[in-house]
Amino acid sequence: MFELSSAQIGGWVGGFMLPFFRIAGLLMTMPIIGTQLVPMRVRIYLALGFTLVIYPSLPPAPQLDALNLAAVFLIAKEVLVGVMLGFVLQLFFHAFVIAGQILATQMGFGFASMVDPTNGVSVAVIGQFYTMMVTLLFLAMNGHLVVFEIMAESFVTLPIGTGLSTNHFWNIATGLGWVLAAGLLLVLPAITALLVVNIAFGVMTRAAPQLNIFSIGFPLTLVMGFVIIWISLSDFLSHYQAMVTDCLQLLRELVQAK
Repeated sequence: MFELSSAQIGGWVGGFMLPFFRIAGLLMTMPIIGTQLVPMRVRIYLALGFTLVIYPSLPPAPQLDALNLAAVFLIAKEVLVGVMLGFVLQLFFHAFVIAGQILATQMGFGFASMVDPTNGVSVAVIGQFYTMMVTLLFLAMNGHLVVFEIMAESFVTLPIGTGLSTNHFWNIATGLGWVLAAGLLLVLPAITALLVVNIAFGVMTRAAPQLNIFSIGFPLTLVMGFVIIWISLSDFLSHYQAMVTDCLQLLRELVQAK
């Protein structure tokens, strides 16, 4: 009669379920796949399929006793690692949302907002436009494949059962400031140009007080804003490449990959 011991079952469960929880944590929180547009069941199936693909090449995992409290903390740690990687990717995408929000407010177009189907919140139209652009560039340049490669390497550089250090959380905290700085850097030329336009309107109002600046300045500021956005799109790719390189490098540092 074929019999299985508890040690064998624990080894199989630990060797498969612990990587599954780490991968599922990433797929549940990363952009594009971890949004409301992708059903929860589809994300679970993707995590299961990815785990099956990389399972033969994974290093040995510790045995898992489902009835032990230590197993619960071990599962929570693996979920935390995956969520940590997905959160960094969310920071990268939200940098462009912040850039669009700042630019829309500066050009007087902040009132035009729409519901973001991925997050279920209202964002500026320009921010949504930047989000769609960065999503297409991320997929076209195989950024999602690089993320999956980093995840596969994390099981070697950050084995299952290894504790997280304070450097991981410090890197994420510094990433919050990096998002704001990257968003400002992206729209800084456009903000400067719009500031010059507003100063010009101020000089015109001072020189000709009878001029109705609200009926002329507001539509002209909108038109100039769209022209500036159109001109700045020529340099959008270089900004994206620099930002995505820093983001992926931060992911490798978090999992201690080379």
